[in-house]
Amino acid sequence: MDSLDPRTRPVRKVFTTRAGGVSPSPFDSFNLGDHVGDDPGHVATNRQRLAGIIGLDTSRVIYMEQIHSNTVTVVDGPTADGGPIEATDALVTTQRELALAVLVADCVPVLLSDTHAGVIAAVHAGRMGARNGIVKKTVEKMVELGATPANIHALMGAAASGKNYEVPEEMARDVETKLPGSLARTTKGTTGIDVRAGLLRQLLSLGVQMIDSDPRCTIEDEDFFSYRRQGTTGRQAGVVWLPANPQEAEHQ
Repeated sequence: MDSLDPRTRPVRKVFTTRAGGVSPSPFDSFNLGDHVGDDPGHVATNRQRLAGIIGLDTSRVIYMEQIHSNTVTVVDGPTADGGPIEATDALVTTQRELALAVLVADCVPVLLSDTHAGVIAAVHAGRMGARNGIVKKTVEKMVELGATPANIHALMGAAASGKNYEVPEEMARDVETKLPGSLARTTKGTTGIDVRAGLLRQLLSLGVQMIDSDPRCTIEDEDFFSYRRQGTTGRQAGVVWLPANPQEAEHQ
């Protein structure tokens, strides 16, 4: 089997943009959020398209009912009704061919994996979730399931940047007390928050050293949905999954 065959890779991580779907404006076009006012049929088509692209059945792509909490949920399969995992902002699994999805439109999508232990996670790290330790709690849950921080790889997707994410100074300093490194200055000279910068420092403090981050800012880059820029808009996704066991794949 070709060594570049995706089935032989130990983990897969992908991020979508707003291109490639069927939704009309203002959700144009690859909106994957079913809670933003888009036609449910369009969202379903977009989700089917995503599942087809990554080579899994739609039921094997698990979404969350994201509420900006610091709740972490371990999953071992699809929900009984096929809906999202209720009231959580991070999913963790050890199951193969079960894709964990996080939806964002300025918040930070964080994809985590320890392929040695066979543990992966998808995290919705918005301002409040990041402030209240959602990423830290997710890493701790992964460790409970056998992961080792030094073996965890973290990938952060495009999100609101500190130079554009303007907030009141009191709010920014409150986040800084809980997520050091997040306090920023915008291009206007006002107070801002850089959640990714804070998460980078937090991950390093937890012993996670393999960290990559997409530097693009969703607020300024129109390839992405941005709640701050548009208000009513769609959601892009970050998705992580463990493919079928490579030894099994070789015989397929």
